[in-house]
Amino acid sequence: MDPNLRRELLLENYQHPTGHGLVEDSSYIKINTNNESCIDNLDIMYKIKDGKIEDIRFDGEACAISTSATSIMVQKLIGKTKEEAQAILDNYEAMLDERPYDKEILEDLNAYDEIYKQPNRKKCALLPFESLRKIIAKM
Repeated sequence: MDPNLRRELLLENYQHPTGHGLVEDSSYIKINTNNESCIDNLDIMYKIKDGKIEDIRFDGEACAISTSATSIMVQKLIGKTKEEAQAILDNYEAMLDERPYDKEILEDLNAYDEIYKQPNRKKCALLPFESLRKIIAKM
């Protein structure tokens, strides 16, 4: 990915994150994810309807990597089935682990394709996806 596009994408999703702000609605499932080695601590709420992710909301304290990754994850997962969400999760983890993956499935999540150069930031990029793993198990 072009470095300028990557920077713009991460900054936009950090400053104006999609899905930011929790809601008072019992139809959502709330999951907390945190990174014990830094400040990242996010509550992520999923609304599942008819076997699809209908909405995702989040709030908490997190670095630019975690916040932007959560925002892009929200955009990518709305309307997805369990199987589609699992494919995104599998490919995202493969990318972060420097294993073969499908770039087309990840779209804007490819912005994290060089996170391996900063191993201490990998956990930040994975944080929102820990909640996705838990939601998939409940779908």
